[in-house]
Amino acid sequence: MGAYLRERFPKLGLEGLERMLVRGDFVDQQGRRLTGEEPYTPHTFVWFHRELRDEPEVPGEIEVLFRDERIVVVDKPHFLTTIPRGRHIRQSVVVRMREQLDLPELGPAHRLDRQTAGVLVLTTEQRWRGAYQDLFAQRLVTKTYTAVARFDPDLALPRVVESHIHKQRGVMQAVELPDREPNARTLVELDEVGPLDAEGRRWARYRLSPHTGRTHQLRLHLNSLGIPIRHDPLYPVDLDRDLDDFTDPLQLLAHRLEFDDPVDGSPRRYESRRVLQLP
Repeated sequence: MGAYLRERFPKLGLEGLERMLVRGDFVDQQGRRLTGEEPYTPHTFVWFHRELRDEPEVPGEIEVLFRDERIVVVDKPHFLTTIPRGRHIRQSVVVRMREQLDLPELGPAHRLDRQTAGVLVLTTEQRWRGAYQDLFAQRLVTKTYTAVARFDPDLALPRVVESHIHKQRGVMQAVELPDREPNARTLVELDEVGPLDAEGRRWARYRLSPHTGRTHQLRLHLNSLGIPIRHDPLYPVDLDRDLDDFTDPLQLLAHRLEFDDPVDGSPRRYESRRVLQLP
């Protein structure tokens, strides 16, 4: 079994894997610790918790906007992932709020990109999760975002932007495929235009209403209009920013969510208390 684990998980390194075996981090389906000397048996499960790096703390507080027995609605800061993944485990909304609220089954009804701040709905227990996740899956939630991007006086707004968005696993950027049927739709409206900045440019705040929920949809659609979102590290060019670089947050905010509660039918409306300032 030890030889199999060394071949299966080369990224752990021989030293790291041996250390985990000594600690008893690998267990079988019955919870028995594996030493690595056991005979390899196919079609069985081996469980382990991988070693975690020392994660720098993401700046910003997670503010609770609403809480009842079924859901917790929070105002997520930039740079914080919704769920534990990749190099961000402890520094995620789910892990932080499970500890802060003492809710071990807390989980997301939907997700926000790590770069995006704003309103996020979590369910307090597993039994409620399906009902609220279905709201988002069936597009029964009205979402409103705000974004800051350059002002283009020649751009006619409001307008609906449609395209076919494709995201390949393992590739950071998503792409728009012009020869495919649209699978993403966003209403773009102008909210406010700011004054000239030191470089003679004007920035504006835009109101974005997505009718679909494709990966990076809002970022791609504004980029396709020639007004990429301010401080976007991926569009139009991947700047290869370090994951622990917390400067210059993407100027995109999940401003408001509205839906009818799937359990009691009551109307729900939640707004972020964060504001994207115009330069």
